[in-house]
Order: sequence, then C-alpha cells, then structure tokens
Amino acid sequence: MSALTSTALPTLTDELKRKMESREARIGIVGMGYVVLPLALLFSNERFRVTGFDIAPDKVEKLNAGGSYIVRILPESIREAQKAGFRATADYSEVAAMDAIVICVPTPLNEYHEPDLSYVTGTVESIAPFLREGQLVVLESTTYPGTTEEIVVPALERGNKAGLKVSRQREEAGIHVAFSPEREDPGNDTVARHDIPKVVGGCGPVALEVASAMYGSIFRRVIPVSSPSVAEMTKLLENIYRCVNIALVNELKQLCMRMGIDIHEVIDAARTKPFGFQPFYPGPGLGGHCIPIDPFYLSWKAKQFDFRTRFIELAGEVNTAMPYFVLDQIAAGLNEHSKSIKGSKILVLGLAYKRDIDDLRESPSLTILELLRERGAQVSYNDPYFPSVGRGRHYDLNMTNTPLEDLGNFDAVVIVTDHTSYDYAAIVDQSQLIIDTRNATKGIQNAKILHC
Repeated sequence: MSALTSTALPTLTDELKRKMESREARIGIVGMGYVVLPLALLFSNERFRVTGFDIAPDKVEKLNAGGSYIVRILPESIREAQKAGFRATADYSEVAAMDAIVICVPTPLNEYHEPDLSYVTGTVESIAPFLREGQLVVLESTTYPGTTEEIVVPALERGNKAGLKVSRQREEAGIHVAFSPEREDPGNDTVARHDIPKVVGGCGPVALEVASAMYGSIFRRVIPVSSPSVAEMTKLLENIYRCVNIALVNELKQLCMRMGIDIHEVIDAARTKPFGFQPFYPGPGLGGHCIPIDPFYLSWKAKQFDFRTRFIELAGEVNTAMPYFVLDQIAAGLNEHSKSIKGSKILVLGLAYKRDIDDLRESPSLTILELLRERGAQVSYNDPYFPSVGRGRHYDLNMTNTPLEDLGNFDAVVIVTDHTSYDYAAIVDQSQLIIDTRNATKGIQNAKILHC
C-alpha cells in the first residue's frame, strides 16, 4: 500500500464522520417497506438528504408524488421529508453518490423452512458495482449470525468494479461494512423511534465508528458491539425470547381450556408481581416478519455447528400449529350447532398480523383462511385495512373485503385480529357464533362466544 493511500484514508474517514455529525452525508436506504420507510423519514427529520431505493415502480412513483402506501405513515410525512431532499428511485447507479447505504430487505423462509437470502444477495449484487472507496454499507435485515461476514462482504468485494475490499483495519482503504438490527414495532406508539437504542457491529473499528456516528445522529443511544455476528445474534435473541414466551402461553391456553380456567385472568393476576414476570398473551399464531421466522434461522445455522436448538424449535412448532388449533375450535363450535365446517359460511375478522396495522406478513389469518377453504367452508373476510387480498409467497386467496352487514347470515364469525375499530358488542349481538382467538370480547357475557 502506498504512503499516499495510508495518509489519505484517515482523511476520508474523518470527513465521512464529520458529514454524519453535521447532517451533510447523503443516505441511501434500500427497500421502502414497513420497516425501512420509517427509518428514511427519521433520517429526513434530522435534515439528512435521503434517497430511497426500491425495485417496485409503484412504490417509487407514489413516494415521489408525496403519497404513502402504509396506513400509519401519513402523506404529510412524506411531503415534509421531500422538503429535506427525500426522493425515491429504482436506479441503483445512484448508489455512487451516497455516503452510506442501509439495506433492509425481506429475509423469509423457503418452503423447507430454510433461510432465503435471495433479497439480500440480489440487493448486494445490484449496489456492488457502484460502490466507491470510503462508503459505508449497513445491513439491517434480520438474519443468522455470520451473514454479513460470510455473504455480504464477499459479494460486495466480488461485484465491485473498482476492485475495492472491505476495510478491517485503520490503515486499510476500501468499503466500510456493518450490521445493525432493525427494531421497528409497527403500531407501537409508546416509545418514540429515536428513543430505541441502536445496536451496531462493524467489520473492523473504522466501520463501527462510522456506523455509530451515523446512527448516533438520529438515535439517542447507540450500543456498539464487537462484531456483526454479535449484532446479528442480538436480534435473534430479542425475537426468540418473545417467540418462546408466546409459545409458552399458547400451550398453557390449551391446557387451561381443558381445565376450565381463563388463561387471560391467570395472566392478569400473574402480571401484578412486581419482579421476575413479564406478561405475554396467547393468540391464533405468530405474524410479522421476524418472530415467526427467527427461530428457524438460528436452528438452521446451529446445525452447521452440530448443535440442535431443541427448545427453540419446539417453541416454533407450538406457534406454527396454532392456526390448526383454531381450526379445531371452529369445528367444535359449529358442531355444537349441529353444523360442520364443510358448507358453512364463515367470516374471518382481521387479516393483519396484529391490531391496527396494514401488514400481512406471515399473518396467521391467511393460514386460517386457506385451511377453512380447503375444508369446504364458504369463507369471507373483513379488515378495514385491506380492500382485497391476492397472492403472496405462501397464500393464494384472491378475495375482496366483505362489509360487516348481515352477520346473522354467517354460521360463525372468527376474530383473528382484534382491530380497535370493531364494535365487538354489536358483532356479538348480530352473530350466530363467535370464535374469539384474541380475547377481544372480554367482558361481554354471551353464550354465543367461544374463547380459544
């Protein structure tokens, strides 16, 4: 390495850190979805010029027109960000003009419940040719430990036209790479986004410093860790912790039903303990991109080390089986009315994976709809956030929203997502049978209701 390169590198790094701290840095964010668009707006709120990259033309067009395709993000927020320089594009050549590129694209499971990193690898291969020396690349997608070092770094180095390498030591020129897990919780307004601590792990000390400077400009607290793998495992621990505890209450719910005990009353009593207990609640299955998927990511990776994560795998199995348990309860409820699932008219309330959001990812409602259809039910759905639902990675429904009218014509109404906009008292009053998977009808005394 020449003396010129050695002396120039600290200047490049210091300049990048200065631009982060002064909000002069240009930030490119890849994947304008439920998680990343809020992050883009957070950068824009701090006066950064942000460019959002997405391969979906309709998203790019809508954002550049000042519109929003996510219910909780108002068009006014997009237009305010545009005043700070926000724009969207599908042209990856514009990566060359960015100082930092944040990647947060889907990391689903394939049909064999194995990690599907095609979105990550596709994105990295798309941006790699346009990267220049001194840029920062951060992966935020949830994944298994080792992805950044084993998948992202080699792909960046292999695809870069200038032959740049990922810098690991202070004296090395090249691209800076880090991993920082997203911590977005759609629908949760109790914690301001900038108050959520940001975990960062870098491929070397310079990458860690630069990434910490970038995130430190928009988050009140940055948690630096020793490597990308530690940061990757941190994300898995956070979500597997929730997965395991939800599986616990889902299993206890089934036991309590047999014993004639209200699991929700039990949880409410237990949560009064001021130490050593955190409440989790049962439901019809897990949804969202992370919690249903993360256990399988880790169990897949663990096999490379001749280790089986039996406890974690069991939790995943319990939660995956919950839609089938709901199906059994629907059958039992209909049986009490001398009816079977086949031929019955059934309305599913709520498609989103949690209340008051417009997010279908891994929603148990989709599985329940397909199971009912497979068993011959005349199935419909209602959800105020989805006028229609078509085809996805794991479903093919092609249905339109059914208005909440003539509920008495349905043999059963199944509450799968407990949106706060629903008038549950009126729904119970008008329906023949209610299957409540969310305790949405708590406090309503009516023989029509079957809690499950």
